[in-house]
Amino acid sequence: MTDFASLLQPDRGQPAHLLHLVRAAGFDEWIAGQPERARGAIEAALFKGKPGQFALIPGAKPEDWSAAIGMPEDVGPWDLAGAVTRLPGATFRLAEEDVGAAALGWLLAHHRFDRYLSEAEPIPQRVLLTSDPARIDETVRLAAAVALVRDLVDTPAGDMGPAELAQAVEAVANANGANFKVVQGDALAQGFPMIAAVGRAATRERAPRLIELEWGDPSHPRIAIIGKGVCFDSGGLDIKPSSGMLLMKKDMGGAAHALALASLVMQAGLPLRLQLLIPAVENAVSAEAFRPGDILKSRKGITVEIGNTDAEGRLVLGDALALAVEREPVLVIDFATLTGAARVALGPDLPALFANDDSLADDLLAAATRCSDPIWRMPLWAGYADMLKSTVADVNNAGEGGMAGSVTAALFLQKFVPAATPWAHFDTFAWRPSAKPGRPRGGDALGLRAAWEMLRTRYGR
Repeated sequence: MTDFASLLQPDRGQPAHLLHLVRAAGFDEWIAGQPERARGAIEAALFKGKPGQFALIPGAKPEDWSAAIGMPEDVGPWDLAGAVTRLPGATFRLAEEDVGAAALGWLLAHHRFDRYLSEAEPIPQRVLLTSDPARIDETVRLAAAVALVRDLVDTPAGDMGPAELAQAVEAVANANGANFKVVQGDALAQGFPMIAAVGRAATRERAPRLIELEWGDPSHPRIAIIGKGVCFDSGGLDIKPSSGMLLMKKDMGGAAHALALASLVMQAGLPLRLQLLIPAVENAVSAEAFRPGDILKSRKGITVEIGNTDAEGRLVLGDALALAVEREPVLVIDFATLTGAARVALGPDLPALFANDDSLADDLLAAATRCSDPIWRMPLWAGYADMLKSTVADVNNAGEGGMAGSVTAALFLQKFVPAATPWAHFDTFAWRPSAKPGRPRGGDALGLRAAWEMLRTRYGR
């Protein structure tokens, strides 16, 4: 695990190399104030202060060098990240301003998933000094939460089954003094029949289970955070093609987001009673697999006709949502890599947000803007409920016609949440298909920081 705390330190006047954040609009004024030696190096680097540009600037002595980094007018979380990989290991401070939100990208630019590399290259440690030490702990916790999502999602399914996912939750529970339990076997089949049905084709070692963490003062407002933990999704008997199965190690990305968000709540000590629920399964193929046309009875009592075994995530979430609302939370948030339809509509960067409460949706959208973690609200369009009709059960798990797939999936989940309970559902990708500064290709946290910013704003002390 990357030691983020060592990379962001209070500025106490210790020796450090200067970093100049330069905007194109102010470039002429800035360069006019630089010594002649510096101007020559800046011009040779063709540096004009445009975002992404970089120049090393020599000083009067060899050890006195500094660097200039091109910036947009408003600095966001990732605007320093690209420069990090161009700097040697050393200590740095910003010359004209404080680091602010860009500290997050600075930290995460040091993170690598190298668990399976036999010869991982060491990462130079670039320490950044800040004149705002009060923000250090929050930034370090946030970087660690994002890294947790990335590491869990990047771990191949052979090493991240339901049992290993439970171990990851237990480790977070133990670190924060939370209660931890797992429901499996007969108790799972009786209490959470849809979770049990989806996971019953897997081997005994990868048997389905419901993972639960509880934390906080029972007198505080109760919230539930739920994450889809499909550790690998073959599609079941409606099997995926190989191209569709290739990234299915990330189908537990919702669980990774939920666990990371729960860890942020606990580490910050928010005055909440937290319940984390992760239905953990492998959607496998065997003689025990649930079948198209089967009818499952859910924990809530709703009967579900199986129109497609590859629409399994909503089934396991339905049982988890049913448990969560039995305890009358003031807020429910779930994360799931639920539908390809959301990616067709919004692409890889924008999680689809569904909410049954306009105030909650507004708070999440505002939080997403503040922390530069974009999300996009999609409609719980009641007119599409007919797509989930069944003639033999209360509802079908797969919409007819293949249209509005993310909407019909959310409408299915809504059946398990009382209208009076504020609920937000994130249909997130949990994956970055191409690298960007501070964000390597692979597992990624998309919507996590927006949800945390909303909770921190609502419930922070």
